[in-house]
Amino acid sequence: MSDQKLDTEIRREQIAEAVLSFVAEHGVNRLSMARVARRVGLVPSGIYRHFKNKDEMILAALDRIEARLQANLRAAAEAFPDPVEQLRDLLMRHVRVIREGRAVPRIVFSDDAHAGHPARKQRVQKILGAYLGRIAELVRQGQEQGRIRADVDPATVALLWIGIVVPAGILWHVTEGGIDVTKHAERAWEMFHRAIAAERRSASENK
Repeated sequence: MSDQKLDTEIRREQIAEAVLSFVAEHGVNRLSMARVARRVGLVPSGIYRHFKNKDEMILAALDRIEARLQANLRAAAEAFPDPVEQLRDLLMRHVRVIREGRAVPRIVFSDDAHAGHPARKQRVQKILGAYLGRIAELVRQGQEQGRIRADVDPATVALLWIGIVVPAGILWHVTEGGIDVTKHAERAWEMFHRAIAAERRSASENK
């Protein structure tokens, strides 16, 4: 990769991060090319070298969110071989994504972000679909290893898993930190785990 192309990619990532930062503070509706340009030290016309319009910038910001989710999946897999432990670790990493990036609920779950914008909506669907697919795969692995009940549907469990943190994250956002989303996730995980865990048979039962 040429230095010029590398510089362009780095600048695009900087702009996408600036979009996330701006949206976290002010929301999607106030986002503009000029305001983002100022955040990254460009003149307004300079940002058009990297993005044609606001829609392209938001799509790039969604790419950054996806990259963080994928990085969390890799980190959890490297930290824990056990799929159930991976699910718990991922949950807490997901909480950190929400706490550290208030742009996530504003871009991913807000009508302001993708109503009337089919490309954005499709991108969100693709990101969430792929992420939930990976969670469901972890559930299947847990079932194969006898750690998770065999009678539960992996896709349904994946939705329940993400449901632990997403509503709490939205509430945390609208109340400006009024709930302890980390403590909520820790307590909810215990209930979730009890619901999906396979029964452990005693040695006498296995004979």
